Amino acid sequence: MNSKILVTGVAGFIGFHLSSLLLDYDYQVIGIDNLNDYYVTKIKEDRIKNLQKHSNFIFHKIDLKDKTTLDNIFKTYHPDYVINLAAQAGVRYSIENPYAYVDSNLIGFMNILEACRNYPVKHLLYASSSSVYGGNKVAPFSTNHNVDHPVSLYAATKKSNELMAHTYSHLYGIPTTGLRFFTVYGPWGRPDMAYFSFTKNILAGKPIKVFNHGKMERDFTYIDDIVEGIYKLIDKIPTANKDWDESRDSLSTSFAPYKIYNIGNNNPVQLMRFINALENALGVEAEKIYMDMQPGDVLRTYADVSDLEKDIDFRPITSIEDGLQKFVDWYRDYYKV
Repeated sequence: MNSKILVTGVAGFIGFHLSSLLLDYDYQVIGIDNLNDYYVTKIKEDRIKNLQKHSNFIFHKIDLKDKTTLDNIFKTYHPDYVINLAAQAGVRYSIENPYAYVDSNLIGFMNILEACRNYPVKHLLYASSSSVYGGNKVAPFSTNHNVDHPVSLYAATKKSNELMAHTYSHLYGIPTTGLRFFTVYGPWGRPDMAYFSFTKNILAGKPIKVFNHGKMERDFTYIDDIVEGIYKLIDKIPTANKDWDESRDSLSTSFAPYKIYNIGNNNPVQLMRFINALENALGVEAEKIYMDMQPGDVLRTYADVSDLEKDIDFRPITSIEDGLQKFVDWYRDYYKV
C-alpha cells in the first residue's frame, strides 16, 4: 500500500468508485479530470467533494489534451501506477460530435502513453469497452476474437487505444492492460445512461423509449464488481512472451508486456427484464414507447470472463435485481425523491 496511483477521469462514474476503493486501501490517489459538461457537472463536482474527504487524495483539473500540464503532473508525483479512465463516453454522441472522441480518446491517450514513457510506471491500466466487439455474432465475446468491425466511432477509438498501447508496450516495455467494460451501472452513475434516464422519467410520470422494441440484451455489470476487478488487476502486471505465436496463443496477450481483459457479468439480460427489475425497485410501472434500433447500437453484449477467473480468481456476481435496487436507493436519497 501507500503506492501512488494516478487516476484519470477521476470525477467520472468508474473513476470515482475506483478512487474511493483505493483510498480505503490507503493508496495515495492523484486524480485528474477536465470536468467537461457532456453531462451535468454537479454530480461530478459532488463525486470530487466526496473524495476530498480523504487526506490521501489530490485533485487537479486538467484536460488530457494539455500535454505540458499532464507531463508536469507526472514529473511532480512520479506515480507508480496509472489507471486511465478519462474518455469521451457515449456511443450515440459519437455520431453527433465525432471530434470530441478524437481529442479525448486518441490525442489524450497518446499524451498518457508518452508520459508513461518519459516517467516510467510499473503498470498502465486503461479503459477499453465492450463496444469494440461491434458487429461480432459469436457469443460470449472473447478477448481471443477478432475485433475489426466497430459500428461506432466511439468503439473505433477504443480499439485504437488497444493498438496504441500495444505499440508502446512493444517499443518501450511499458506493461499495459486494457479493460473492456460491459454496460456499467450503479449508484453515482452517468445521467446519460438508459437506466438513469429511465428512473428519472418513470418517477416523473413520463414515458420511456424502448429501442428495438425491447429485443436487445446487455451484459449489465454492477459498479462494485467493475472496480474490484480493476483493483485485483493492478498488481497483475503483464509480461512479454518472446515465444508468442498468434496461431496458438491468445490474441489478448503478446510478445510485448500487454494484456486485454473483459470485465462483464457473463450473463446477458434482456432489456425487458431490466426494465421490469427497475419498475419493481421503484414500485412504479413505466409507460413505454417502443422504437426502432438506433444507429451505432448492437443487439447483444455478452462477456467471456474466463481470463479474469484464471488470472485473478474473480468474476462479477451482482444480479440486475440487486444492483438496480441499490441504484434506486441511492437515486432517491441523492435527488430527494
